[in-house]
Amino acid sequence: MSAAERTPRILVIRRDNIGDLVCTTPLLRSLRTQLPRARIAALATRYNAAALAGNPDLDAVYAYTKAKHRGEGENVIALYARRVGLALELRRERFDWVLLPGGPHASALRFARWIGAQRTLVRGPADAAAGPHEVEQCCSLLARMGLRYETPPQRVVPDPGELAAIGSRIAAHWPARPGSLIALHLSARKPSQRWSAANFAALARALHRESGAAFLLLWAPGGSEGRAHPGDDEKAREVIEAAGAVPVLPLATRRLEVLIAALAHCDAVICCDGGAMHLAAALGKPIVCLFGRSDAARWRPWGVAHELLQKDSREVSDIAPREALAAYARLRARLAAGNPVDSPAA
Repeated sequence: MSAAERTPRILVIRRDNIGDLVCTTPLLRSLRTQLPRARIAALATRYNAAALAGNPDLDAVYAYTKAKHRGEGENVIALYARRVGLALELRRERFDWVLLPGGPHASALRFARWIGAQRTLVRGPADAAAGPHEVEQCCSLLARMGLRYETPPQRVVPDPGELAAIGSRIAAHWPARPGSLIALHLSARKPSQRWSAANFAALARALHRESGAAFLLLWAPGGSEGRAHPGDDEKAREVIEAAGAVPVLPLATRRLEVLIAALAHCDAVICCDGGAMHLAAALGKPIVCLFGRSDAARWRPWGVAHELLQKDSREVSDIAPREALAAYARLRARLAAGNPVDSPAA
């Protein structure tokens, strides 16, 4: 890339799930580092855009609503009309580059065509040569732009107001902050990634007994019959009842900003593979993660100390609480030894 091209206007389109978007933040970070005078914008969805809020690597974040994520009373035709209006607004920006690190999804390609950038880069099979992880393959687009290939840490920035509000709730619940505060995130979109309430409660009891830990219990609110996003209110109640006298602060994360702020307050996170896991990694948290039917090499936590558990059955339900307890002990031992090296799948 010549000196005359060091101030380009770049749009990164990532309209996938939360974890996918978080795995794109190293690409944004490297673009900002290598092109400090560029205008860098991102197009996400209303569902996941909060993961980019406050990100210093971006000059602007644009978002639209997918039809399947529309709220009660929202008209589909109106949603599409606003989407066309957004495309016209982006077209007026006259971007030099549109990057599609998520690959050739039809909706992203349509946006790219409508926007009419000078150059469009779409992640493809050749980018797999950069490495198996989603971050590595996203950052492969850097080399195709003529930039230095690198894979910096992920970045997510908690909302200051939400961070303060949750800090106040923790202080009110525990006037003397617990020595160790562990986040237990209950929810998982895929059935193969779900761990039972009984298992979470058994793990909480064992961890409290062995280390005196307290817990921030996090879950997606609502009933299990929810149309777009089934919730885990019933599961949370079961965990609280089964945990008994274990110190637990329950917190239904109704918005993504709340989940990010809650994770930021914790010392470690135990969760199943999913968006919360990637957010925790982007916040630099040590993680014990439970994997089901997903590719651990591609989706493991990026750049943080973690212990990954995955059974041959590819069912999270087959992971025993004692195995998660042992994984947490290994994680603590490595951190205490100053050796937070990523562990292989168990």
